[in-house]
Amino acid sequence: MRINDIIDIAYLITAVTFMLAMKLMNGPKTARQGNLLAAAGMTLALVATFFLQNGEHTIMQDHQGGLKVINLGLIALAFLVGGVIGTWSARKVQMTAMPQMVALFNGLGGGAVALVAVLEFREFAQTGIFEPVPLGTSVLSLVIGSISFSGSMIAFAKLQELMTGRPITYPGQKFVNFVLFTSAIVLIVFLIGFTHSFPLFLGLFALALVLGVVFVLPIGGADMPVVISLLNSFTGCAAGLAGFVLGNTALLIGGGLVGASGLILTLQMCKAMNRTLSNVIFGAFGSVDTTAAAGGTAHQGTVRSFSAEDAAIVFSSANSVIIVPGYGMAVAQAQHVVKELANKLAARDIDVKYAVHPVAGRMPGHMNVLLAEADVPYEQLYDLDEINSAFAECDVALVIGANDVVNPAARYDKASPIYGMPILDVDKARTVIVCKRSMNPGFAGIENELFFLPNCVMLFGNAKQSIAKLSAALEEV
Repeated sequence: MRINDIIDIAYLITAVTFMLAMKLMNGPKTARQGNLLAAAGMTLALVATFFLQNGEHTIMQDHQGGLKVINLGLIALAFLVGGVIGTWSARKVQMTAMPQMVALFNGLGGGAVALVAVLEFREFAQTGIFEPVPLGTSVLSLVIGSISFSGSMIAFAKLQELMTGRPITYPGQKFVNFVLFTSAIVLIVFLIGFTHSFPLFLGLFALALVLGVVFVLPIGGADMPVVISLLNSFTGCAAGLAGFVLGNTALLIGGGLVGASGLILTLQMCKAMNRTLSNVIFGAFGSVDTTAAAGGTAHQGTVRSFSAEDAAIVFSSANSVIIVPGYGMAVAQAQHVVKELANKLAARDIDVKYAVHPVAGRMPGHMNVLLAEADVPYEQLYDLDEINSAFAECDVALVIGANDVVNPAARYDKASPIYGMPILDVDKARTVIVCKRSMNPGFAGIENELFFLPNCVMLFGNAKQSIAKLSAALEEV
């Protein structure tokens, strides 16, 4: 058996590990094994590349059947540097900063694919041979990879609060975006069908980078989970196209899996918010309602607040508690004190469950990741469909930093931007305690009617500090 046949088998095994890893990552109990399996598969594919030919250089066939020399030392250096940076980043990053790390890494993947496309097109230009299929896939991988790179960088900046998380709009924005998009289409058509100018190709590269920026700028922080998922799909599609051009089976299948799964997740999240993908991209969701942001003057009602000691008395007489985590818990890094509170409640024979909304936080599964870090038992985690019927029989619903996903206005207010979005029915609990810094609105920029209901009380303050005080006060009751 030839060495290249063995390498092809290794790539096939890699593709199989990716498929199995995605299956394992469907559930929180097996997600860790899925990640490890996917990492093992990727390592196998990288190692297999070094056996194309022994020596300082390796020789591979190009698209026209000729030979091209690749520096094996540079590949090894990139392998080493990337592995060190990736390992260091994964170990150092806080769980609360996981969304921006995902956005950053996803963007780097898209940028890498775009650079591969540039090198492939330059090779076409040097040989003067432009086959339609490799040429077309190179152009498309350049555009998609570039959009994913620059768009992910903007998403990272918004999540890291290097820039405002609110939608950034300006007069004539839609017209400018239309001109940019049309220009990109024209360049793609010209490069594939009429001219094969390398400078024009670089111009398309720059234009695609701009498109990625203008694509994400008008999208608010509330929609960042959807944006990250969609950009992840873009990167997967671009990688799959690059795998087709390079003739790399593992890259082709892996990219296809990421592209398809990312798109499916994006559509599922849109469904969870009862919004279309086009509305997420073009709707500028997240514009602040200045009346609501001013402190709740738009709503006629009374807001009641409790001290930690008052809240402890309520918890001490409860039989069942449902904890609803939100982005405020992530910001305060309160997941560990929340677990400590849950342990104390369980020690009193109080039934404790966690209700996790599908779009809570800044990325898909954000709350699950945080709670897993705090060693919250998987059996206590419930999604929206599983838990909503339990709120009516619940003694206390503790909302920690969640806002729009528990707003009753989503059920009936057709003028609300969140109308029709499935929410957690916390307002049906006998008592609702909301841990929040202030009365400021959430990402949707609207006032939450939950805060004014007679069965709702506010526990104002930093989530970590407030829950710690509540936990301490519970011992005194």
